[in-house]
Amino acid sequence: MSRAEGGTAVMSSLLFLLPFLILSPTSSLEFRYHNNREIEQYLHQIEKSNPDIAHVYSIGQSVRGQQLWVLVLGLSPRSHTLGIPEFKYVANMHGNEVLGRVLLLQLVDDLVRGYRSNESWSLQLLSSTRIHVLPTMNPDGFDEAGTHCQYSQGRRQQKPDEEKREAEVRAVIGWLKTETFVLSANLHGGALVASYPYDNSNGGSEQVAGQHRPDDDVFINLAKVTPTTTAPCTGGRLRCRSDLRRRHHQRIPVVSSGRWDAGLQLRWAQCLELTLEISCCKFPPVSETSLLCTDRGRS
Repeated sequence: MSRAEGGTAVMSSLLFLLPFLILSPTSSLEFRYHNNREIEQYLHQIEKSNPDIAHVYSIGQSVRGQQLWVLVLGLSPRSHTLGIPEFKYVANMHGNEVLGRVLLLQLVDDLVRGYRSNESWSLQLLSSTRIHVLPTMNPDGFDEAGTHCQYSQGRRQQKPDEEKREAEVRAVIGWLKTETFVLSANLHGGALVASYPYDNSNGGSEQVAGQHRPDDDVFINLAKVTPTTTAPCTGGRLRCRSDLRRRHHQRIPVVSSGRWDAGLQLRWAQCLELTLEISCCKFPPVSETSLLCTDRGRS
């Protein structure tokens, strides 16, 4: 069994969880947009309360000197264990695409509470995977969101072979060199779509439409695992662009990101990553964000 095939089941479980996390009725985490300081405090609180399964570390600093905090969850949170795949979630790469921050904090809350309650799904994930959660890759951009995203543009398009890189991009590149990530999900907003590599082509053959590429079947399967959309139930007030508009019970469309946005995971770190555009509205009001979830019972 290949590395990708061996991790598919784990990836599928982790991807499938996302749409069912918001508004968990027993969540101990307040449902709102937390600022960067509050996220830092929350992650360290989780580590302090759960040292056997949680560990916090920083991968570097933002342009303005804010730490890029990562929380690891697993039975061996402080070090890699042979045979246990490394998985990562990244959100808020663009400062004004913020729903992913909320989802990842809810994911952490659900996983920890599930583990402490001996829930089988959480026990299985934490015993078979080491999960790294980066709630905000662009804390500076989040601070600026609502006025202008000074540093939020271009994070996704920057590649390791470019001479000028933002501090956050350099931090992620270093992160990829220190951890042997197998699978990853990067959460964005502004559309409803799941995209997969190759996506940072320099003009090579991987850009040819319809051409079969390595791991295409794995990527397509993983992308299709993503359940029904988190389409807003707001009477049409929040809608995607017409070419991506979907009804509530349809699945998120799947595209090759050679036709979508750029990344660096597969080509430069051999990490299978999906880009998940999870909401039509990049920065929905809290009152409307609560309607972006689907009923947990539908899982």
